[in-house]
Amino acid sequence: MNIIQALILGVIQGLTELLPISSSAHLAIIPWMFGWTNSEIFKLDFEAFDVALHFGTLLAIVIFFAKDWIALIKGGYKQVIKKEKSFEGKMFWYLVVATIPGGIIGFVLDKFVGNKLETPIIIALALIVMGIILYIVDKKAKSNIEYENMTLKQTFLIGLSQCLAFIPGVSRSGITMTTGRLMGIKRESVAKYSFLLSTPIVFAATVLKFKDFVFSIPFFIGVFASFIVGIFVIQFLLQYLRKGNFKIFAIYRIIFGIIIIVRFLTM
Repeated sequence: MNIIQALILGVIQGLTELLPISSSAHLAIIPWMFGWTNSEIFKLDFEAFDVALHFGTLLAIVIFFAKDWIALIKGGYKQVIKKEKSFEGKMFWYLVVATIPGGIIGFVLDKFVGNKLETPIIIALALIVMGIILYIVDKKAKSNIEYENMTLKQTFLIGLSQCLAFIPGVSRSGITMTTGRLMGIKRESVAKYSFLLSTPIVFAATVLKFKDFVFSIPFFIGVFASFIVGIFVIQFLLQYLRKGNFKIFAIYRIIFGIIIIVRFLTM
């Protein structure tokens, strides 16, 4: 993998991991469209590089929400050790409970299914179907629940929905935000919770794949690009969702899915 490829993929990861448009779909389709997947060397490098790019966006989330994570961890510790109840302590354990089932189911499905679903048609259909669902749910759902008022049931169901993200094109952020909107959680609130919820799973994936990382110039460029772009995307999305909706992302998913199908049929 060369520097240009690493930079392009890093930017794509930073843009698509945190928006509800599926980073796995883009990271599979863009190399396919450019013909990079014809190279066996690229394929070997990309297996671990994919997780490294996710590590870049993980750093973006951790740094952007550093104060939140410090408060959550302190709150969770005090709730167990000192029996001091707080919103941060409650939310910390909500995140723990929500991560476990989605993480385990997702890991098992990924282990047995792997990249067997990474075909252009499946990705395109997942993008389109999930785009339609996101649009309908977001349009019809109420917006009366703030981040601070989310319940254990709501956070658990959002976490459980992550297991569907093993299907490329569904999008982890897409399915979690859609599930949250279905339960009436405000857009900005469900986006923030979705970002926080992604942290432990991406961290676990990074640890598992760490031994396979190839620390080269393209590696660091890709990770840095996904980190920098990720910071800006988080800030943009949270500000945008204060008044905006998910319609633009749903439309993009549908258009991108159609482009993939047309490209596949005309190759």
